[in-house]
Amino acid sequence: MPAETSETSATRPARGWPATAGLVVGIWAVLTAVVVGWGWLLTHELESSLGAQDDDLSRWFAGGRTSSLREAADLGTLLGETVVGVAGLVLVGIAFSLWQRSWLPLLFVLLVDAGIGGIYYFGTTLDPRDRPPVKILDQGLAPEASFPSGHVGTATALFGCAVVLVWLYARAARWWAAVLLLLPVVCLLSRLYQGAHHLTDVLTSAIYTSVWIAVVGGLVLVRGRLRT
Repeated sequence: MPAETSETSATRPARGWPATAGLVVGIWAVLTAVVVGWGWLLTHELESSLGAQDDDLSRWFAGGRTSSLREAADLGTLLGETVVGVAGLVLVGIAFSLWQRSWLPLLFVLLVDAGIGGIYYFGTTLDPRDRPPVKILDQGLAPEASFPSGHVGTATALFGCAVVLVWLYARAARWWAAVLLLLPVVCLLSRLYQGAHHLTDVLTSAIYTSVWIAVVGGLVLVRGRLRT
């Protein structure tokens, strides 16, 4: 029986790229629906309970502001700026693609970036949420676009993708690269300190981005390498 199972798995045809693309899109749609549904709960059913706790935490961060911490938060926020994230992802993707002589790393980072961009768009559009009830240090933000955090999603995507690529292609640097995962945490804390988002906003972005990286990495990078 085990021999038959092994033979069946070995002879089963590998999933083609069209099927893989459909699977990626389907999982993205489900993930987007989950994020939008969670955002609806935060702005409706959970607004008076969890939302109140979010507000209390925002006030706590605002109460501990200092000039030096404000400068540190500005730097932390820079890690999640759209320009930094997109440029960084493209550069990382191109560098690994040239090194490995494969289009898979570049495709990986582009899909991750497009996916989180779409989730962010639907989240902010369908789940308008007021910013925390404190002075916002990052001026010019849309007042009803607190959910989810674009900065945290971007920082998680950039450094998360970099770690995944190093983990797969540069084994000697694996544990050194893992330190990069601290940078999205710095961005997350910076956005809380600046009063730009609630805790549930930034955690949502960190979680759905991490899940999306794992999905695209597994379906595109790992399966793509097995085919070649």
